[in-house]
Amino acid sequence: MFNGEPMSDAGTDLLDRLGLTEYEQSALTELLTLGRSTAPNLAEATGIPQARIYGVLDELVAAGYVEEIPGRPKEFQAKPPAAILDRATENRRQDYESFRQEVETMREDFLAEFEPRFEAASEAVTPTEELFHVVDVGEPSETETRRLYHDAEEHVYVITNSLAYLDAIEPALADALDRVPVDALFLHPDLLDPDKRAIQADIVARIEADYPEVGIRYSTGKLPWRGTLIDPSMDYRGGEAILLVEEPDVPDHMRRAAITENGSFVAGLKRYFDLVWEHESVAEYPT
Repeated sequence: MFNGEPMSDAGTDLLDRLGLTEYEQSALTELLTLGRSTAPNLAEATGIPQARIYGVLDELVAAGYVEEIPGRPKEFQAKPPAAILDRATENRRQDYESFRQEVETMREDFLAEFEPRFEAASEAVTPTEELFHVVDVGEPSETETRRLYHDAEEHVYVITNSLAYLDAIEPALADALDRVPVDALFLHPDLLDPDKRAIQADIVARIEADYPEVGIRYSTGKLPWRGTLIDPSMDYRGGEAILLVEEPDVPDHMRRAAITENGSFVAGLKRYFDLVWEHESVAEYPT
């Protein structure tokens, strides 16, 4: 309670994001609201059973969200909210590092067990089947697009109507720009309907303000596909892409995006990008 008012749903959601149990949320909220407390008093204030309260507090102390103050009786006090968030981030980082190390210790045994199975199964896959795999458009395709930005080592090329999904990939874009150039080929606004034209104008303004190093041009002809490709190689030995062909009568939520690591195909996509970029696009945003 705070000034007689219960905690908001937003507050409950925030504590849920920290991964706390219901009892842990109650105890931490009470300590943040009232200050120091003994375990028995906290149990009475929150309704947490006496038999559980010390275990709940031990978990909060171990997580770094609560401080144990020695004395007779000992008391407990919540850390400042900013410190709780910092510790939550550090806890998650440590969990990831422990998981990564655990994976590394099992790598040799895992590969010995499963690589022969995979290779045997792959012998039945035809070259055409190896060319692509597909994911649903939306969060799955955005996840793959973010991965490409993070994996890029030489260059990122984007073909898009309006880059309306910028919010979903912006941190990955910023990460890529720390290492490699990024060029984006937009569809000319004259070829967009008014709603998408307005979205494109807003997106372009954001990119020019926040990421001026991104190269931008506008295709003067329709784009038969859109997507992202990274690190194409004209010797066909590298590169990866995700693409979506234009199907005007099919809504995005019913569509699928193709992902390919075929070096020859990615090189072909890069040739298309270069031709449009150099011969069928303009550099200035029309006014």
